[in-house]
Amino acid sequence: MGFFAGLNAEKYDRQYTDRQLIRRIMDYLSPQRGRMIAISVLVTIAALISASLPIVVSKSLDVLKDDPRTSSILLIGLAVFIIGLANWGLNWARRALTARAIGDMVLSLRTSAFSAAAAHDLSFYDQFSSGRIVSRITSDTKDFGQLVTIVTDVSAQMIQAALLAVVLFHTEWRLTLVVFAYLPVIFLVTSGFRKLARRVTRTGMRAMAEVNATIKETISGIAVAKNFRQENSIFQTFDAANQQSYRVNVRRGFVLSLVFPTLNALGGIGTAIMVYVGGWSAAQGAVSAGAWYLFILSLDRFLFPIMNLSAFWAQIQQGLSAAERVFALIDADPNVIQVDEREVPRLKGEIRFENLSFRYTESEPILTDFNLVIQPGENLALVGHTGAGKSSIAKLIARFYEFQSGKLLLDGLDIRTFNLTDYRRQLGIISQVPFLFSGTVAENIRYACPEASDAEMLRMARRIGDGEWLETLPDGLESEVGERGGRLSMGQRQLVALMRVLIQNPAIFILDEATASIDPFTEWQIQQALNLILANTTSILIAHRLSTVKSADRIIVMDHGQIIEEGSHDGLLAQGGHYAELYNTYFRHQSLAYVERAREFVEGD
Repeated sequence: MGFFAGLNAEKYDRQYTDRQLIRRIMDYLSPQRGRMIAISVLVTIAALISASLPIVVSKSLDVLKDDPRTSSILLIGLAVFIIGLANWGLNWARRALTARAIGDMVLSLRTSAFSAAAAHDLSFYDQFSSGRIVSRITSDTKDFGQLVTIVTDVSAQMIQAALLAVVLFHTEWRLTLVVFAYLPVIFLVTSGFRKLARRVTRTGMRAMAEVNATIKETISGIAVAKNFRQENSIFQTFDAANQQSYRVNVRRGFVLSLVFPTLNALGGIGTAIMVYVGGWSAAQGAVSAGAWYLFILSLDRFLFPIMNLSAFWAQIQQGLSAAERVFALIDADPNVIQVDEREVPRLKGEIRFENLSFRYTESEPILTDFNLVIQPGENLALVGHTGAGKSSIAKLIARFYEFQSGKLLLDGLDIRTFNLTDYRRQLGIISQVPFLFSGTVAENIRYACPEASDAEMLRMARRIGDGEWLETLPDGLESEVGERGGRLSMGQRQLVALMRVLIQNPAIFILDEATASIDPFTEWQIQQALNLILANTTSILIAHRLSTVKSADRIIVMDHGQIIEEGSHDGLLAQGGHYAELYNTYFRHQSLAYVERAREFVEGD
């Protein structure tokens, strides 16, 4: 059991009973009611035809005994052929309808799972691996689809078994009672596999999710791995996860593979018992030889679906485990909770923190009784060492995280009462590493504003450095940016991200400024784009560039979640406090005066 240790359930995983899972599955089946009825009819007809075959064969033997002509033999052969052909056609139609129903169900479930994943707040993704979430949306929904196929197969087997039970009882009721007395033994043995099958199947799925998560992380970081020549290291990371998945799934396969051999052995024992009992009864004259033969022939066709029905438990457990994991993702409780769905008018942009406390974990307090007022249209710069709480303020304003106490008010209204979709339409956010989606520059710019025209984007682009940055792109707005914007320089990515916000015309702008070095001309273009945004918004700037800090209306200096200084650039420098220390450490080398003095020093040498 040692290799199971790293495959624990996620915190949001839930244990559902079979009844709860079936009820949820039926919700997804209900839109397919018409198809499912048609499938049931086809299953019933096919089962009737299959059940009739032993009777046809038995009656044919009686006919041939009295009239053994070639024409009779051909007629009987034709009847058996027609039964087989009809059975094939009905099963093909059933499976075609089932495939369509399953496709629609998996589409619906996958859509629900992805919608739930997209709706979860950022704290959810801080705790849980995105690769494992992807596994639930892709692999587990596929396994759920296989469950529906199994259920239709089980239904067909159940109907066939019920009809054959009638045939057996009609043929020889005393022997049938012996068979019925033996059935609990089969069900008792197979039920022992049920909990074990669910447990090993669930563990196998977690192992596969771990492999998916490892692949996603290592491939995403392939550039870093190659830069540090760690290809072998990332292979070893993948190999460890893959080997763990192999061991887990071999054990799972071993458990599941016991089902059919066990059932075959039980079926053989049951048939042997019935041969002995039937033969003894025939010898005593209690049962005719013909009835005994028909009974044995029907018994084999009866026990096969019964054993299949029992054996399907293992596969059903796999499907139920998959459904359980997908429903757990859909049902995961949100951390960010809105108390109302108030429509959000155009915001003026006043932001007020009142005695607000926030922590990521119980042992990690970030803000305690925090107070801050940002006036409408104000450009506020936040500076401070790493961990001071700057990004947390921005994330709370964006409503990506839930605060624990206090108030956060927008234009005097509780942020928890807003419709989040309406509210976030008025937010423009740029993270420290701007993320671009695969596609063209134009597609990325109009990401939040699909109705924006090419002419509008060009007009806005030309307001930034007279549009010269577009000339550096091979195909202008139609240039492909590559995965995550990899075909563009960092400066170009920032300009595209700023354009994306600028065309959105937000009421509140949040910038977690990148620290990457860029050339002075690109920095000047970025500052131009920033000025266009800052002119019409309330802005919160987590600043790393001196030009951004100096352009702010007010600078807030933070340390360990508290405001320790605030004011203008010149005023804070004059105080000689923490900001002056930050300036001399981080910002001073970016100033023109510092560069000129350094050049004079070098030339003086």
